[in-house]
Amino acid sequence: MTVRRVVRVTANFFDQLDAYFAAERGPNGEPSATDFLVLELPAIVERFATDFDALPEIVDGVSAGRMLITAGVLVRAIAVFGIATSETTVDLIGVTVET
Repeated sequence: MTVRRVVRVTANFFDQLDAYFAAERGPNGEPSATDFLVLELPAIVERFATDFDALPEIVDGVSAGRMLITAGVLVRAIAVFGIATSETTVDLIGVTVET
């Protein structure tokens, strides 16, 4: 049976996210940080919660750190980095976005 992990989002993740997105939607419909949180983050959290062990390692041989690289709904690509802090908990520690 696969363990469903609790996924937490760190302050560093939010700081990095704020570097990519403004607080409000842009004049030409550019997505806001809230748009990302509502439309992109739930699927990301679900993948880390259910498929953590199947995700690629951030550094070969260091199984506690995993990454998800995926296409986004709002953006071209997203890379999210997570660290297992226990057998049942993952902290999302970083994000890179390509618009």
